[in-house]
Amino acid sequence: MEHFSAVPQVCFSTKLPHSVRVFYIFLLRGRIHFIWANKTKILEFLRDVWTKDRRAEWSIWMVYSKVEMPHHYMSSGSDDSSHHGHRRVLSLLNPAQSAATRADLHRRSIAQMRINNRSIQDMYIFGDLLRIPIIIVERVTNAPLRTLSENSFFKNLDLVDAHGSYSGPSTESEAGKKQPSAALSKNGRELKAVIFVHGFQGHHLDLRLVRNQWLLIDPKMEFLMSEVNEDKTSGDFREMGQRLAEEVISFLKKKMDKVSRSGLLRDIKLSFVGHSIGNIIIRTALAESIMEPYLRYLHTYVSISGPHLGYLYSSNSLFNSGMWLLKKLKGTQCIHQLTFTDDPNLQNTFLYKLCEQKTLENFRHIVLLSSPQDGYVPYHSARIELCQAASSDHSKKGRVFLQMLNNCLDQIRAPTPEHRLFMRCDVNFDTSSYGRSLNTIIGRAAHIEFLESDVFAKFIMWSFQELFR
Repeated sequence: MEHFSAVPQVCFSTKLPHSVRVFYIFLLRGRIHFIWANKTKILEFLRDVWTKDRRAEWSIWMVYSKVEMPHHYMSSGSDDSSHHGHRRVLSLLNPAQSAATRADLHRRSIAQMRINNRSIQDMYIFGDLLRIPIIIVERVTNAPLRTLSENSFFKNLDLVDAHGSYSGPSTESEAGKKQPSAALSKNGRELKAVIFVHGFQGHHLDLRLVRNQWLLIDPKMEFLMSEVNEDKTSGDFREMGQRLAEEVISFLKKKMDKVSRSGLLRDIKLSFVGHSIGNIIIRTALAESIMEPYLRYLHTYVSISGPHLGYLYSSNSLFNSGMWLLKKLKGTQCIHQLTFTDDPNLQNTFLYKLCEQKTLENFRHIVLLSSPQDGYVPYHSARIELCQAASSDHSKKGRVFLQMLNNCLDQIRAPTPEHRLFMRCDVNFDTSSYGRSLNTIIGRAAHIEFLESDVFAKFIMWSFQELFR
């Protein structure tokens, strides 16, 4: 590289013979021609190097761990040892408090670290080390369904290592399945579409920061910022899901026609990103019969603070009071459905029925983003996991919750033709700048911070790029 950088200077040196100067000019032109002829590969190489460097630096704010997917949770009276063991752990330590404490300790240790300053860096990220969100990434490895034989299940597939890099197919049979697609890639185009769905009383541009990061990773991605439920999120989830399904199908047909006019449509990758109750709207739309032909194209699902298990066990008394007022004064139907008051029989409620639908099973990648600081959505509900209150509740309410939880986890555990990656990501924001306000007390500040900050999205999306390509 040193000789190459010296070429422009020697070309114009009058001390060198003319023949030598001509030689250097020829050499320089040859290298420029080589660079121009291979510009795409060179740019891809430089992009990969930059990404690896950033991933290594950003990992300072990310804590990685692996847990095994639990077996079915049993109702009270069962002698299932794994369930009782989990109950003992929950009785000793609140998971939300544990995650917040872990993040706080990690944040304090960061202040003692030295950041590598030899490479080009985004000074916005490194402005104040203690103000950056801490991301706790929990990779959940699959455990076999109790109703299936061992031979029918892919056990403990390691897709992502401790540094977040993707290992890809691990068997020859999997690699063989990929060959036909590789052969077709020369003859067709792949349509990659991502649907972004806002939350309660939200705006269709709420998730624009996440969309922008996704576009940087994959500029060829087609996106839809859903608008059909804007100003209509107080109604029935069934109606919102129907509207979203129709909007998605209309969008996909237009994009498919466009691709088909320019060539062969080889494949479709359909991904979804939802914030808050937008995740319930997404799952409701996927349960619609008109979406059935598109389920085989589902690729990545990113849930940002979604109340997947509702509010059966919500410990935020102020927020619960607000929901009670919405139900009593405005008759907000979706709040009735989220709090299981839409039917006297819990097993006939909307959310219970939704958990019986196969709305998660077809996704290849599932990423659940939560925050222990978010008081708007119960921590366990955003993470689709057991909570302390439910583990000690022996009533019908506790049994219904466990049935819903099992139904959701069974979908994620279900065998797939390709590997499924399931991650829970805890985002712990710096709350010192919030001050003492109502938003902070009721937990709204962290819930909205998901929409107003893109640092956490940078960390997660650039560390796991394969999920977003």
